[in-house]
Amino acid sequence: MQTRSSPSRPRDGRPAAHARFTAVALMTAALLVSACSPGSSSIKPSSAASARSDAANAPVLAPLPRAIPAALAPYYTQRLTWRDCGASGFQCATLKAPLDYDRPGAGDVRLAVTRKAATGKGKPLGSLVVNPGGPGGSAVGYLQQYAGLGYPAEVRARYDMVAMDPRGVARSEPVECLDDRRMDTYTQTDVTPDDRAEQNAAVAADEKFAQACGEHSARLLRHVSTVEVARDTDILRAALGDAKLNYVGASYGTFLGATYAGLFPSRVGRVVLDGALDPSLDSRTVNLEQAQGFETAFQAFTQDCLRRTDCPLGGKGKGTTPTQAADHLRAFFRKLDGHPVATGDGDGRKLGEALATTGVIAAMYDEGAWSQLRAALTSAMKGDGAALLALSDSYYERDASGHYSNLMMANNAVNCLDLPPAFTGPEQLRQAQSAFEKASPVFGEGLAWQSLNCAYWPVRATGEPHRITAKGAAPIVVVGTTRDPATPYRWAQSLAHQLSSGHLLTYAGDGHTAFLRGSTCIDSAIDTYLLHGTPPPPGKRCS
Repeated sequence: MQTRSSPSRPRDGRPAAHARFTAVALMTAALLVSACSPGSSSIKPSSAASARSDAANAPVLAPLPRAIPAALAPYYTQRLTWRDCGASGFQCATLKAPLDYDRPGAGDVRLAVTRKAATGKGKPLGSLVVNPGGPGGSAVGYLQQYAGLGYPAEVRARYDMVAMDPRGVARSEPVECLDDRRMDTYTQTDVTPDDRAEQNAAVAADEKFAQACGEHSARLLRHVSTVEVARDTDILRAALGDAKLNYVGASYGTFLGATYAGLFPSRVGRVVLDGALDPSLDSRTVNLEQAQGFETAFQAFTQDCLRRTDCPLGGKGKGTTPTQAADHLRAFFRKLDGHPVATGDGDGRKLGEALATTGVIAAMYDEGAWSQLRAALTSAMKGDGAALLALSDSYYERDASGHYSNLMMANNAVNCLDLPPAFTGPEQLRQAQSAFEKASPVFGEGLAWQSLNCAYWPVRATGEPHRITAKGAAPIVVVGTTRDPATPYRWAQSLAHQLSSGHLLTYAGDGHTAFLRGSTCIDSAIDTYLLHGTPPPPGKRCS
């Protein structure tokens, strides 16, 4: 799900390196899910159940022919020229892919690739391609700054670790939209409008964002779908000399990996999908269920917070209930809506409701950030919003110089192409708003308004909700976390059930994704699968 005030995939300054690169919620998953289907004009109380019933009847993603079309042969036979690229131990190369797979002669896209060669003894296992999610997260940055150094030593010893920035992302012909100054304005847009003027301002912000993307990235916007990136990934597999794709994807990276499996089931090697998306859901359902996910995560944070003496929402010995704590936070947001607090920011930004909400959501991705959030809220409630602003900036990948990565631009571009918009306009949104507020009393209204962005996108969606069975694929491990805020656990359950060879691995815990986040049980199960090809047994559950 993608939103202007929620965190999701990789962000500079995240509490932990892994969380920085995998939390995308949509958002990543906030970032992750911003599009939706054009269904009925309102969401009724039973709408989530109805949507899931409809999802069960969604069409199945059809595999592509095994034979490589003659027009694509030059791409599949290319050889990568590796060179040093300034990151110690890593090499870089450029891969070519057709801009338009329906018209391979209409031009190319140039895709940035990096690798770290296997470092140890033992039988080589080929390449292991990794993707941290988003959409919009830099896989090259993720590999060079985290995975290539932080993955288990035996995995790095036997696999060449490889990453490719998807088309439109970071080093691979990035989608460009707003400049830094206009991004500052965009991220501060009020998405809990109190009157018609504020509603019009929220709509205008989305319209200006979409218009800027159309003006600056017209060539790419029709060709950054997940299906196209999956096809690029198969060209990468061939260029690496691998008969099958070995892959670890987190958050949105699970949708990419599952899409690859659906299109190329016979070429699936050892594939791990951690923090899974459910491809059978329309955008509106995705956003609504993600709102529920963030509410679940916030409740877990609150329960932990109220046991501590430094909790700014109540605290140990004060007799505060979780409901009262949530009320305290909502009251603080309302206060910021009219009276932003100082931050000491060099560009003069103050902490208003939008940035504060994003900062809180960012901390929901990793329970390791809860102490940071307690301190940030305490300071903000005393009039110093610097720490909460820093959390928000990390979500948006805004650096200390005020420069934004293209994360949010690519996020919108991919999401708005992969699925039709959640809402066609504010009237339709208002009819659904109560359902979002019920799903998340704290975040629901803002997440509903943030679901409006694709309504004004300059190109029509090319994708639709679908199931992925990948019939004939080797075993695929799908990992779900029971209190994942950005990719709710039920999505992992659904994807594992859809996949003909899916194996569900459950982590009973908090945070977004599970691999390499502290569970020896999870890490051991995934290591065993990557190194020996043995998937976890049915019903495997870790804590």
